[in-house]
Amino acid sequence: MLTPTWKKNDTKANWLIISFSIIVFLVVAALGRVQLNVNVGFDVHIFAQINAVINSAVTILLIAALIAVKKRNYALHKKIMMWAMVLSILFLVSYICHHLLAGDTKFGGTGAIKTFYYIILFTHIPLAGFILPFILYTAYRGLIGEYPRHKKIARITWPLWLYVAITGVLVYILISPYYT
Repeated sequence: MLTPTWKKNDTKANWLIISFSIIVFLVVAALGRVQLNVNVGFDVHIFAQINAVINSAVTILLIAALIAVKKRNYALHKKIMMWAMVLSILFLVSYICHHLLAGDTKFGGTGAIKTFYYIILFTHIPLAGFILPFILYTAYRGLIGEYPRHKKIARITWPLWLYVAITGVLVYILISPYYT
């Protein structure tokens, strides 16, 4: 096992994790009501492409981290997961930029593809909002060396995070033809 990176302080961690999760949720929820009408001089949908690339990278990192932990390479697992978290922060910044500058895009498909898109979208959105505190609590438990609790919560967090990352890419692939 690894030596804990942080000192345990559940009160402070709970306050920070809950506060950060609520702030992110409120900011993302507000994006549906706010759009900046500014000409930035480039196609703002580049942010959506960046998001898809980041989600693809996070997917690969999550799978690599699982393989590392299964092989008991905990140091590598930790490094990979920290990179997944850094990329997820970059994703959040890019996601906010895209929605502030581009607004919402309406899906234009019909039939089975439309049904598929909305099933993916309506599972992706709530899980994306729901997963953040789980990711933060899982990371915290690992960083303070509470490995049994880390492992227990990671069994929930990891598949949900992986699903959100994969469906984020699918949503982009399906909606991108309708960007104007």
